[in-house]
Amino acid sequence: MKIDIQWQGKMEFKTEAPSGHHITMDASSEVGGENRGPRPTEMLLSAVGTCSGIDIVDILEKMRLEVQSFSMEVRGERANEFPKKFTSVHMHYCLTGDLPIEKVRRAVHLSVEKYCTVSNSLSARITASFEVNGERFTM
Repeated sequence: MKIDIQWQGKMEFKTEAPSGHHITMDASSEVGGENRGPRPTEMLLSAVGTCSGIDIVDILEKMRLEVQSFSMEVRGERANEFPKKFTSVHMHYCLTGDLPIEKVRRAVHLSVEKYCTVSNSLSARITASFEVNGERFTM
């Protein structure tokens, strides 16, 4: 995979993905940016959640289950010292639909432990929890 990145001035960069999509990332004004896009670290956490979410939807569809709604919250903790990498990431998934708890648990487990390329590329400790129709579960 190859991503093309072009500096736009100050701290702003524009990426072009092989899919043809463009993403602008920038830094805050406190460090010389103009806040014209998300920070790279924000994109990283977004990528972790989205990658895992795609896995979960795909797995549940293969189980012939229909997801009515799906949202998630991804929280990352970073080290205080440079390179200030993520030390832990927690993903909380909220799903609704006629979804058996154990099948959702299985889908979450498979995504986090096996299929999600992004989370498995990080050295951070990855944890997860989920809720189905408002009922909360831990892994």
